[in-house]
Amino acid sequence: MMQSIAKCHHGFMRSSTRRSSTQCRLLSSSIQVLKNTDAVARKVLASLSSIPFPSDDASNPSLLLRQCPVANQHGPTPLASAPDLARQFQVEQLYIKDERNRLGMGSFKALGAAYAIASDASKAAGRTYVTASAGNHGLSVAAGAKAFGAKSIIYLAESVAPSFATRLEQQFGATVIRQGTTYEESMQAAEHLVAQDKNHDQSMVLLSDSSWLGYSFHYPLRVMEGYLVLMHESVQQIPQPPTHLFLQAGVGGMAAACAAYARKVWGDTTRIIVVEPQEAPALLESMVAGKPVIAKGDLSCMGRLDCKEPSLIALKGLARDADYFITISEQSGQDGVECAETAGYKTTPSGAAGLAGVMEVTAQQNQRNVLGLTAESRVMIVLTEAPVS
Repeated sequence: MMQSIAKCHHGFMRSSTRRSSTQCRLLSSSIQVLKNTDAVARKVLASLSSIPFPSDDASNPSLLLRQCPVANQHGPTPLASAPDLARQFQVEQLYIKDERNRLGMGSFKALGAAYAIASDASKAAGRTYVTASAGNHGLSVAAGAKAFGAKSIIYLAESVAPSFATRLEQQFGATVIRQGTTYEESMQAAEHLVAQDKNHDQSMVLLSDSSWLGYSFHYPLRVMEGYLVLMHESVQQIPQPPTHLFLQAGVGGMAAACAAYARKVWGDTTRIIVVEPQEAPALLESMVAGKPVIAKGDLSCMGRLDCKEPSLIALKGLARDADYFITISEQSGQDGVECAETAGYKTTPSGAAGLAGVMEVTAQQNQRNVLGLTAESRVMIVLTEAPVS
């Protein structure tokens, strides 16, 4: 299995390499690539036999979105061609699905938890939805709760930007609790609070975008189902199916949902590449181990992707649907932000991680060969979030 992993290290002299307003350049690079072979996938899938696959049916969330006044106001998010970047990366096309203004909330996450709460319909009123978040999922929980007459309690790790806490409290009336140094620690605190409530009025509901043994799969499945909308739109917007789809991942919910829908519609036409921070390779390391594992690493500048433990539903879906798993360095995450800005897209290291992955693999011919990237390739990425103000 370890022979499936290729590592390459290549660098540009920091003293002489400068970014220009029209060129995307890597200051340094260190990339790890895992090819998802049948043998690797079978082992992981066997370890997750009791876990459901993610949904690939976008009909319910798409219908609900059409009935939402806010969604009608904003419409689908755009998918644009970036010919200058395509030329730099020596591919035929580069398509960018721009989620930075999804429902006016700044991230694709607006599609997830709010849809899960909307699916609760009349049961939502009077409930308190509790979650932990690296930022955007908490906003979706809080917005959905407010819209349906419920309350929300959002646990944030100490590393989450203060602007998220301010917006949660002032715009959506959420109760924000800072606890833990990592996403996993704040989620444990949220889970503990809901467990305590079971001894009282049982009005609290844990609404996570991740999944693990001992936690009902109901809400994670609904959250991921909401994410299908962005791929449903993309299929309608893109002129031709992409040959390569780069999807960044934290716990893996968005990546797995998008991969499931892409496989359903495009079949094997598209190679699906999952991109993770080098400091949080939860999915890649789980694939290598043949079972879910907790990754180790320092804090990542790609904060919304800085998750050390994979969602079990997402891991199972990606074991079936993804072709490659890659990690990118912290510097590459920053380079991705600057590359996106040269093309007119302001975002964050998390938002540009898919683009950074494209930068990484196209910078070296051996990596292009591994992933089958040529001058005829059509590449699609998802720009997942707006800058954090």
